[in-house]
Amino acid sequence: MPILIDPLELAARLGGEQAALPDSPRTRVLDVRWTLAEPDGSGAYRAGHIPGAVYVDLDTELADHSAIGEGRHPLPSEAEFRRAMRRWGLRDGDAAVVMDDCSGMSAARAWWLLRHAGFGDVRILDGGLGAWRAAGLPLEQGDVVPEPGDASAHFGTMPVIDLDEADALGAADRGVLLDGRAGERYRGEVEPIDPRAGHIPGAVSAPTADNVGPDGRFLPVDALRARFAALGVDAAHPVAAYCGSGVTAAHAVAALELAGIGAALYPGSFSQWSNHAERPVALGASPDGE
Repeated sequence: MPILIDPLELAARLGGEQAALPDSPRTRVLDVRWTLAEPDGSGAYRAGHIPGAVYVDLDTELADHSAIGEGRHPLPSEAEFRRAMRRWGLRDGDAAVVMDDCSGMSAARAWWLLRHAGFGDVRILDGGLGAWRAAGLPLEQGDVVPEPGDASAHFGTMPVIDLDEADALGAADRGVLLDGRAGERYRGEVEPIDPRAGHIPGAVSAPTADNVGPDGRFLPVDALRARFAALGVDAAHPVAAYCGSGVTAAHAVAALELAGIGAALYPGSFSQWSNHAERPVALGASPDGE
């Protein structure tokens, strides 16, 4: 299943070029603007978004904050996510394109959840809103409120690991646990939000930002393969990704899939791990600490 879509291809779909094709799916654009610094992206969305795009609130629709002890962005329940999908106007058989204004770092969370829910065709807009603008494509303002959809959701398509499995993978030589946070957070030099600094012992530093080039688009497949091979990843051994709270780690899962490597997501990520005082943290550039 394709993972990415180019802005010009998306514009052609939205412009109706595919509507004339037999059995052409309807394309729904989901705008997932969110960052740690600005978690509410609704204002930026209303100021200018891809025509027809529906705003997705990452904090309330792509996470369940009632799940205590599961990290800062626990996965939503299957039922809650189904309700969100239907609010976005998604119907079974549609194609969904997720996008943001930060190189897909937050949109990948929606991509991962839709895939996890068994939604058939979901893609990340390669380069996000920046690439759309760079192509000279139009924006519209205000809110888009679609007719409710009827999409179904059945979690289980994408592999997930928990706290104990992350511990085991980090401690074993049989696989690789990738830490997608910035290098200074991995090394424990800074920690702006979680209670302890450092990384899960045995995890390898793999900043998610390095999956994309200066234009915000994913690196070519050969470059991604070379990057992950240099980190000790191969298709023959288990690999999982985590970050601060399981958001940008979904971007790592997408990059790995582009490289031909299936990977699990650790949704609790370091925000869960660092809240368990009995779990050790490692400091420094080495997987096992200084």
